[in-house]
Amino acid sequence: MSPVVIAGSGLAGYTLARELRKLAPDLPITLITADSGDLYSKPMLSNALAQGHTPQGLVQSSAAEQAEKLNIQVRSHCPITALHPAEHRLDTGQGPMEYGRLALALGARPSHPGFPGAELALSVNHLDDYARFRDRLAPGARVAILGGGLVGCEFANDLALAGHPVELVELADRPLARQAPPALSRRLQVKLEALGVAWHCGRRVTGLMVQGEGYRLSLDDGRELAADLVLSAIGLTPATELARAAGLEVGRGIRVDESLATSAAAIHALGDCAEVVPQGGTARPGLLLPYVLPLMQQARVLASILAGNPARLSLPALPVAVKTPACPMVVCPPPDSTNGRWHTERDDEAGAIHHFLAGDGSLLGFALAGDACTQRRTLAGRVPALLV
Repeated sequence: MSPVVIAGSGLAGYTLARELRKLAPDLPITLITADSGDLYSKPMLSNALAQGHTPQGLVQSSAAEQAEKLNIQVRSHCPITALHPAEHRLDTGQGPMEYGRLALALGARPSHPGFPGAELALSVNHLDDYARFRDRLAPGARVAILGGGLVGCEFANDLALAGHPVELVELADRPLARQAPPALSRRLQVKLEALGVAWHCGRRVTGLMVQGEGYRLSLDDGRELAADLVLSAIGLTPATELARAAGLEVGRGIRVDESLATSAAAIHALGDCAEVVPQGGTARPGLLLPYVLPLMQQARVLASILAGNPARLSLPALPVAVKTPACPMVVCPPPDSTNGRWHTERDDEAGAIHHFLAGDGSLLGFALAGDACTQRRTLAGRVPALLV
């Protein structure tokens, strides 16, 4: 088996390295990364503040420790500047590097808000971002959050628990509009309001500027908000620039099939940068899977393939836990453009169960809150698989 180079040291990159090493003890593996290469849990970034975690406290092991543990080579602070598929070569900040097989685990970058002054807003997409955010977050600082999706709501809960007033601006008319039914959105909204989160739903920011030692945000209804810090959490865009420049097929992400193979020989992609396109589905959008469970399943499948064992990706329904302690939730929304309706089975102070039902009454998705979150496994088994 030819040597493997893994580009990226996030959860996708390190999980692939770990799973591949289990199957191929002697295979040469090199992991390259533009950052330090330290291992940490990215999902913890949105609820680390109230738990008292410092940026360094989130590091589970250093790049050197990972290299020794997995018997791999880790090249830190080694950004890739170009990919040459025909020559099986990467241009990097540390010089050219040849590969036998390449796995792109490049992740995603924060989406740009697109209004005047947007560059003044911070985003937290990796550990260095979180360190910068923490450095600028004074005790009791008022924080404006742009985006009321999963990450925006998790940060709002975390900041409020840590004693920070929060102003949250969301373009939709409610939080978690894409993942949860209106009743559950309202439940979350009320719980976070009680912690000190002020909501501005159905609104968009039209401008951001410095005001004194803080910032002033202009909204599309003419109102203005003051904040000491502005955090953008409007979503992520798969990192496709390197692949696109190299001529790989790119859609919303780097397009791969069920074996995680790209359009270029000996190059695979997984994790947040990848768009999984089922066989025969090249004319339609594929699946973007920016969550931990599908990422880990991709890593296991790709490790098997790189170790010489044929495999293909299949994914059951994968519910997602929303890390909002004020209102614990699990969501398993139906695919986009799915016809159906939300049905409330239960909604009381202790918990809630909402089913998304097709016209024939079959279960296509669900959303849970409170003590009902324990039903996630049972209900997930009744929902159609994401990828068979």
